Amino acid sequence: MIHKFNQGNKNIVIDVNSGAVHVVDPLVYRILDFYPEKNNEEIVALLTGDFKEEDIKEALSEIKALEEGGLLFTEERYLDHPSFKNKKPVVKALCLHIAHDCNIRCKYCFASQGDFKGQRSFMSFEVGKKAIDFLLENSGKRRNLEVDFFGGEPLMNFDVVKEIVAYGREREKEFNKEIRFTMTTNGVLLNDENMKFINDEMHNVVLSIDGREEINDHMRYTVNGQGTYDVIVPKLLKMAEMRGHKNYYVRGTFTKYNLDFSNDVLHLADLGFKNVSVEPVVAAPEHDYAIREEDLPTVFDHYEALAEEYVKRTKEGNPFLFFHFMIDLQQGPCVIKRIVGCGAGAEYLAVTPEGELYPCHQFVGNPDFMIGNVMDQSLNKAMYYTFADAHVYNKDKCSQCWAKFYCSGGCHANAYHFNNDINIPYDIGCEMEKKRIESALMIQAKLAEEEE
Repeated sequence: MIHKFNQGNKNIVIDVNSGAVHVVDPLVYRILDFYPEKNNEEIVALLTGDFKEEDIKEALSEIKALEEGGLLFTEERYLDHPSFKNKKPVVKALCLHIAHDCNIRCKYCFASQGDFKGQRSFMSFEVGKKAIDFLLENSGKRRNLEVDFFGGEPLMNFDVVKEIVAYGREREKEFNKEIRFTMTTNGVLLNDENMKFINDEMHNVVLSIDGREEINDHMRYTVNGQGTYDVIVPKLLKMAEMRGHKNYYVRGTFTKYNLDFSNDVLHLADLGFKNVSVEPVVAAPEHDYAIREEDLPTVFDHYEALAEEYVKRTKEGNPFLFFHFMIDLQQGPCVIKRIVGCGAGAEYLAVTPEGELYPCHQFVGNPDFMIGNVMDQSLNKAMYYTFADAHVYNKDKCSQCWAKFYCSGGCHANAYHFNNDINIPYDIGCEMEKKRIESALMIQAKLAEEEE
């Protein structure tokens, strides 16, 4: 299987199963409209009016060499890979819902403004300890583990965060493991004390802001209805600077109200943030801010425009990183990651303040998906393996899609919320993801050209 596209005046061909990416000339690009379904003589006859016969034959020879070298039209190679056939899921990451409460209100909040459609509550240290124990005891031979402090707003329960980190540091030694703590925060409560702790103890931090002031404040505001932009920007910048502009992202959401989101990405970069992620809202179509199919051409235009500016700034020595344009041409760190993605429901679980386990933060509050409880160390193995088996080969649309080893089948929660089935991907999300991948590959092609 191959996928070919033109963006930024680059003809790009992806060999899906090998991961090889080729930048080709117009002749090869045209030949691949017909090859290998038609034989060489037929292709020469079809293209002789536009290209010289000897050039066509030479290009066909080059294509054949790539094919024989395992770089074009390669066969499926992962189904029988030992890492996949012998896969035994282990829990490697927990999302601790340290606070089911929030000090701001976001219109698009999937968590019902922080309470996850339940009672507002904070996680106790006792539940946090049990969660750490559960992770350590269910992580098999995996040494590097992750714990993300999530909400609501985690800094509303900061004292317990500190206690859990201290407990984790002690217990990881007993198991000869390393826990990488992370945090997602809206930034309103950041101060010198907690910023120092975050900088010292958190492997990564996600700082929430949507972009331009008018965009951010339209969707993200305090309980009293005041915008958050002026409050958080100085704090987020200070946090980024404390971390040497490494191991953090400012993370925003774009909606129908700012389909020109590329301007928000560039606004954040111009403020001085070096690591930016602005992602599309996922919302049912009845919401006025939802992105619909008719919005996709505009969204695609802005991904393309952003990619061009990304290249320009990088070449000028003023680069920034955009999360969705960070792509590994070697297809990522391991086979399993390419096939199963984030591992929600198997390798990655969410823990509520009461200790209930869910496949991820976006399933929290739906009792049909409660998968266990850290307080009694229970785990519903049937549901656990249902999620473990929700990989690209068991999703019909994904198995035939050229992007499957980049997106790894997409988000289970989005699939369920739109299609009531974790194995049927969210179509609008798929289309945006494919455009991001194409844009990312175009960036790689243009930057590689500069180095030659």
